[in-house]
Amino acid sequence: MPLKNAHKFTVPHLQVLSEKGTLDKKLDPGLSETQLLRLYRAMTLAREADQRMLRLQRQGRMGTFSPSTGQEAAACGPMLALSERDWLVPAFRELGAMLMRGVPLHRILLFWGGWEEGNVFPGVERTLPIAVIVASQIPHAAGVAYSLKYRGEKDAAVVCYFGDGATSEGDFHEGMNFAAVWKAPVVFICQNNHWAISTPQEKQTGSKTFAQKAIAYGIPGIQVDGNDPLAMYKATRDALDRANNGEGPTMIEALTYRVSMHTTADDPSKYRDTAEVEVWKSRDPLIRLRNLLNERGLWGEEKEAALLAEIKGEIDAEVRIYEHGIEARSDIAFDHVFASPGVELEEQRAAFLESRGGGSTNA
Repeated sequence: MPLKNAHKFTVPHLQVLSEKGTLDKKLDPGLSETQLLRLYRAMTLAREADQRMLRLQRQGRMGTFSPSTGQEAAACGPMLALSERDWLVPAFRELGAMLMRGVPLHRILLFWGGWEEGNVFPGVERTLPIAVIVASQIPHAAGVAYSLKYRGEKDAAVVCYFGDGATSEGDFHEGMNFAAVWKAPVVFICQNNHWAISTPQEKQTGSKTFAQKAIAYGIPGIQVDGNDPLAMYKATRDALDRANNGEGPTMIEALTYRVSMHTTADDPSKYRDTAEVEVWKSRDPLIRLRNLLNERGLWGEEKEAALLAEIKGEIDAEVRIYEHGIEARSDIAFDHVFASPGVELEEQRAAFLESRGGGSTNA
């Protein structure tokens, strides 16, 4: 018997706004002026906040963190498609998404400053904390999505972000398989920034794309220009529509680039070529969207200067809140080391308090 093709697969690629800001009118998602301006503001806020965080870390005023400069479109574009009913499950490079969701910047600063309170977002419901452990949030997203289906919440879905390095972890495959089998309403967004710390894409996978990994689980996979905010919005909106219609999960591969370091403890010059970085800087997602706004007469130098001044003031205020600190006992770090405190731990607590002059004072 001759061999037959069991099935044929394709991976579509989506770009709506070219690198020069030219719009493909056939693919235009039709965002309003208000939506476009909201998107641009969110991306600009993410860029400015990221740069301020880098300065804070270098000054010793905040702990190490993972910069997101260059990936603003991949993070913010999808958020424009989310409703308050949808869940956001971030990894650790979704600053723009979290700010757009309504998470105050000072809460994110608290997280990277080492405060547990940075995991709590009062008033910002259905948003999970930052997940530093690679791929650990993917099974969580699948589980949350399945719970929505189980409870009959047809107007809600989950958007889960992760990096390309996460696809090499078992949690990725388990989460994808679970979601696919149970048709859980979840959108998996892989931010392919081409580097998993110092491991390049070609050493990360033998696949031509990350999007094709969805095929193995029987779900749609699409590759998107991750520096195109309109394409990211459209792909996410389409995926959420599928989820709300009971058609299950979708995987989106966002082709983007980490312009800065993996974390502030990293030196990318040790493993990648500066020329490569410069190529991607020319594909800056902020410039791309600003060109469109300029073309439509919605933007200009005066508005840009006013926005940057407004954002600077907003960030300054959030930094002041962060640096004011949290009212907490100085010995709180001893509370949750073990389920039940032991003699040695309590002796260490007592010694710590004595070194501070006695008493359980505020930090």
